[in-house]
Amino acid sequence: MLKVQEIRELIKLLDSTSVSELSYEENGCKIKLRKGVVTGVAVPEVVQAPTVVPQVQAAPVKAEAPKVEAPKTEAPKAEEAPVSAAINDETLHKIVSPMVGTFYAAPSPDEDDYVQVGDKVNADSVVCIVEAMKLFNEIEAEVKGEIVEVLVKNGQLVEYGQPLFLVKAE
Repeated sequence: MLKVQEIRELIKLLDSTSVSELSYEENGCKIKLRKGVVTGVAVPEVVQAPTVVPQVQAAPVKAEAPKVEAPKTEAPKAEEAPVSAAINDETLHKIVSPMVGTFYAAPSPDEDDYVQVGDKVNADSVVCIVEAMKLFNEIEAEVKGEIVEVLVKNGQLVEYGQPLFLVKAE
């Protein structure tokens, strides 16, 4: 009986030559290899049915119905905090997320938030954590001032560059 490795060698031998058919027999085992010849393969015949177009006669239209548009309202996303009008205030400093991740206002669920509206912060004060891929990154205030508004909710997904806090710089 031929081993798999021997059959592979015969196939390689056949491929490397211009021979198109090889028959091999050993100890009652016969193998016949052909290259470039496809036999016994049924090719399906594609038959296309004739296309029938139904004849429909429409009644003449006398008047056009008035167009009614549904009011365009977007449902607020469940995870987004309401956007403040103060976000466009140029006098306020925005603390933004340096990465995509999950916003956490406190170091752990059973502890108080790092900062709340009205708290005074220094440039190196930690204001929140943004977790990305199990890495908890402390976000600092970057300026000395007072927290005017928290723009995101605890546990909310945040994007790169998304404002998290508004600070009235001193």
